[in-house]
Order: sequence, then C-alpha cells, then structure tokens
Amino acid sequence: MPPHPNPLVDALPATIPFVAPERTERETGTAFEARLGANEGNFGAAPAATAAMARAAREAVRNYPDPESWALREALATRLGVALEEIVVGPGIDGLLGLIVRIFAREGDKIVTSLGAYPTFNYHVAGYGRRLATVPYRDDREDLDALAATARAENAAIVYVSNPDNPMGTWWDAAAIDAFCDAVPERTLIVLDEAYGETAPAGTLPPINTARPNLIRLRTFSKAYGLAGLRCGYAFGTKALIAPFDKVRDHFGVNVMAQAAALASLGDRDWLAGTLGKIAAARDEIARIGGDNGLTALPSATNFVTLDCGRDGDHAMAVLKGLMAGGVFVRKPMAPVLDRCIRVSVGRPEELAHFATTLPIALAQARGDA
Repeated sequence: MPPHPNPLVDALPATIPFVAPERTERETGTAFEARLGANEGNFGAAPAATAAMARAAREAVRNYPDPESWALREALATRLGVALEEIVVGPGIDGLLGLIVRIFAREGDKIVTSLGAYPTFNYHVAGYGRRLATVPYRDDREDLDALAATARAENAAIVYVSNPDNPMGTWWDAAAIDAFCDAVPERTLIVLDEAYGETAPAGTLPPINTARPNLIRLRTFSKAYGLAGLRCGYAFGTKALIAPFDKVRDHFGVNVMAQAAALASLGDRDWLAGTLGKIAAARDEIARIGGDNGLTALPSATNFVTLDCGRDGDHAMAVLKGLMAGGVFVRKPMAPVLDRCIRVSVGRPEELAHFATTLPIALAQARGDA
C-alpha cells in the first residue's frame, strides 16, 4: 500500500488561503493592469534595500543565511528597546503564525479569532488539528470585549487579534488594546498582529513592553517597507515565549537577501516617511474614487481601503468580478456582513487611474445597467 497522509491532513480541504493574481492571469491569459488586491508595497523598496539585495545576491549563491538572523535581530532590538533574546525572525508573519499554533496549542485546543479575520491563521489552526472559535465583527471592527470573553469561556490556548485590522482596515487605540490584554486570562496566549503598524495613526500601537507574560506581537517588512516577495517578519515577547521557536523553526527559512534588505530598510527612516505619505495620499484617492461612484470608504489605518458597496455579498462579488475583468485585481471580505465590501490596496497613480476608469463600468454591470 503506498504512503498516505495522516487522517488529520487527509480530512483537510485541498485549498490555498488566497487565490493569487498570477493564477488568474494564467487562467485568463491576460495580465492585470492594476494589482490592487494583495496589500503589497506597490511603491517599491528603499534604495538602500535594493542595493543591499544586489550585494547579497553574490553571497546567496554560495552561502546559507545566518540561521540566527543576528544582525537583523540586533537592529530590531535596538529599534524596539528590547533584548535580542526577545525577538524571533521568520519567513513573514504567515510562517510565524504556523509556529505559534504549533508551539502554544495542543491538538484539540480552542483558539479564538474574529469571523472574517486573516484566513491564513485559520489555515494553520486547522492544519495542526486545533479547534477554532470565532467572534463576529461589531461595527466593522474586531470586537475586543467579545474576543476576551470567548477566550475566557472557551479556556482558549490562543486568541488572535490584528490591529490595524485586515480585511476592514479599522483599528483600536492603544488603551483599548491594553484593556483587552488585561481582560484575557494569563493562561491564554494573545497574538497581536501589527502587520500594518507603520501605516497606523499615532496612539494605535501600545508602548513596547515585553513584561506581559502572555503577549506576542508580530510585525513585517511586507507592507510599508515593500519587501513582500522576500518573506521576512518578526515576533517579540518575553524570553520565555520566544525561546521555544528555536526548537522547531526552519533555521534557514529567512534567506540572505531578505535579511540584508530588511536590515537596510530599518536604517532609511526618511524613505519610510516618504512612503507613508504616498500611502496616505493613495488611501485618500481610493476613498475619493469610491465616493464619486456612490460607495462609502471605511476609515483605514492600513495600506488599503475597504469600500462598502451598499448591498449584499453577491452584489459586491459582482463588482469584484467586473473589476477583475477590466484588469484590476482586488479582493473582498467573505464573512457575512463584511462581504458587502471590496478591499482596494493602495497603488501608483497610473494604477489608481485605471481603477477609477474601470469601477463605474463594473458597478453598472453589477447593477444590470450594462
């Protein structure tokens, strides 16, 4: 009898959390003119990062990467004001989420998240045989009170929250996040995903404090720093929470170029400030385009804007399909209530111009006017 997956894996659906734009392009034979769906860094990377990648390319063809990411962790420790041993670097937040589920929950444990929140986290929960408990959004924001209450009621191993949030772009201030953390029992690990922290307004991120024994915070170089394709993120928390990662992580999982580019990016604060200005301006432009077409833009602290299409999920899906047919790649929330919206990533002026031209056509088609 040939090898066969274990029963847990065998029972999982054969799925990928995201349908990539490349797949759609392969299936249609047409390239997107505006790639506004994956919340990538459409404004590129810092020149220092690009130069660092070029230098690292020579090393990458002959050497393994530093398995400890020492130089990058050292720079992050200085930036955050924490100890080197309180940081772990991994292949994007996605890779770190999988390790967190593996390390801090046992098979059958309950893990709490918001219904409609980042789907890759749920993918790891299912893949490791943990059980998911979900809490609906309230007023298009993650319901912190309900998340904490559910974590207590379910004796949860982990509770996940993103701030700012994906897919709605909304956020809580630091005081609300601190109150949420206080309300979660110490036996439950709090996973605070701050992938969009750089694009959020002042006062959104709580002060750095690794003394809380049940809190891990996650950040990435994929969004504001424009290094999505290199896959580099990091987590920080107490030494007791970070140490177990070394027991199970892929020690060569963050490649030479990713480490070099991330390190160089940290040093170019002027470039980051300029990019954050471009992101804010693009958010305003997306909101304007949506408003000109009768759509309501949700306030956003991220590098995307969620547009309320004003009807139900089927209508929003029809709008999305119309945009895709017109060469604009976007995504949308899929959970009930949230699914009335589409999500549009910030982009370069020419991409947003194409979106502005295509949106009224897609809306007319969705309404049956064309």
